[in-house]
Amino acid sequence: MANKVQLAYIICDGLFLLMGIFIIGFSVIVGNIRDEIPENGRQAARNLLYQRFPLTAGIVNAVFIFVTFIATLPALATSSRGWLKLGSYMTTFCGLFSMIVGLYLWILTLKTKQDFGPLYFAQAPNVQELMQKEFNCCGYFNSTSPAFVTDLTCPSPAAAALMRGCATPITAFANVFLDNIFTAMFGMVGIDAVFVIATACLLKDRKEKERFRHIDEKAGFGRI
Repeated sequence: MANKVQLAYIICDGLFLLMGIFIIGFSVIVGNIRDEIPENGRQAARNLLYQRFPLTAGIVNAVFIFVTFIATLPALATSSRGWLKLGSYMTTFCGLFSMIVGLYLWILTLKTKQDFGPLYFAQAPNVQELMQKEFNCCGYFNSTSPAFVTDLTCPSPAAAALMRGCATPITAFANVFLDNIFTAMFGMVGIDAVFVIATACLLKDRKEKERFRHIDEKAGFGRI
């Protein structure tokens, strides 16, 4: 039966694998839906945000995680400390990769208003209308920049001039959305850190057992 240290390692290894599955699943799903025709303003804004996501980096990160998980299997099947050390180094690399992706998403929140503008300007009038309706606004920075789309929310220039631009509410929505994503990424880095700690504990446990085995062999008790 596996001891408590090894059991903790196995649990962390399983969480590490689930993390990779989540990342690649999220990246593939987002890649498939980000170009869909939106049905409402929030979906339109969300899809535009998705277009800025480093999805290829996410898939590459997930592949590294799967490769690392495979490298941990010999460490579980044998008493080798070499495979444990290799897995620890690879896990550290995956953690740094995830942190970089998380930092990239965090940086997006610092300049959402400016970066989202060109994406908004490039949208067809019907998509802009969806966002105007959803966020109760006219235009982007204001009703003339770019010129608002005439709809029930912005029926005339006079009415549109009294409305706020869409930049502020869209930025608020985008920042909350991005906060959740990069917080999840940093949480995954935490899982990586715990896995490295679990690996270090298992390494120490195996080293001590190996030392005791050598002591027993020198004492003439044979191998245990």
